[in-house]
Amino acid sequence: MLPVPARPPEPSVASLRSSPGDGESLAKYWSFYRAVAAAQLARWLPHRPSRILDISGGQSHSAQAAAAGHTVLGVRDPHLVAPPVNGNGRPPAPRPGAGTLRQIVADTGSLSFLADACVDAVVAEDRTLSRHLATESTIAEVARVLRPGGRVLLTVDSLTLGMALLAEQNCWAHLSDVPSAEVVLVPWPDGTITRCFWADQLRELCTEAGLEVEWIRPRTALSPSTVEHILTASPRDLPRLVRTELSAPLLDESLGVHLLASARRI
Repeated sequence: MLPVPARPPEPSVASLRSSPGDGESLAKYWSFYRAVAAAQLARWLPHRPSRILDISGGQSHSAQAAAAGHTVLGVRDPHLVAPPVNGNGRPPAPRPGAGTLRQIVADTGSLSFLADACVDAVVAEDRTLSRHLATESTIAEVARVLRPGGRVLLTVDSLTLGMALLAEQNCWAHLSDVPSAEVVLVPWPDGTITRCFWADQLRELCTEAGLEVEWIRPRTALSPSTVEHILTASPRDLPRLVRTELSAPLLDESLGVHLLASARRI
């Protein structure tokens, strides 16, 4: 019987930033993360063929939605740092006769190239709203282009992540101001800045834009060290781990590094 490897310590916050190539120490966790994200998107997508706007900036979400039979417009914003892709997973290619995918370069902050109420759903994955620091303007534009009853799926950096990063940088004075701050902007060591949210702040942001929040939850409830430990001992357990994540109760709490939310235009 092979010995079970010791459970690794929790990784540093910097290593949890969505970035490929930061060594292979979290390769198993990011494979799990990507699998969970794809499964969550598959569950969320409309059941009927729909017009979907993807402002995430990458290709995997657009391709997955098109492969599911939807008409997708994928937008990459040249003013934002391109969202990294964790690992070497490739997005699914649309099947012949399935949906369609068109990709353009445009300002995802204003969406001025789109008419009011012109899409059925918006995908704002890969921390798009955290990378747009004027998040109120961006979410207002998302609400504008959604038809009444249309939905948005979004992810943001959590304040759990932001506070841990500030602590790693020894920014104790800034850290003490976080609980009373209305807006929390956190610098990364590479010079980029992210906007972080508690669940209540994210709910308020959506509500003020005319969106009704359906649910908010952490992207993953399982810790990176737990995932690495399990998949090191049994690599074939990845599907089981994903099912475990998907069946976990929806917790409206700011746990984990990223928060995932679904909201509907009123």
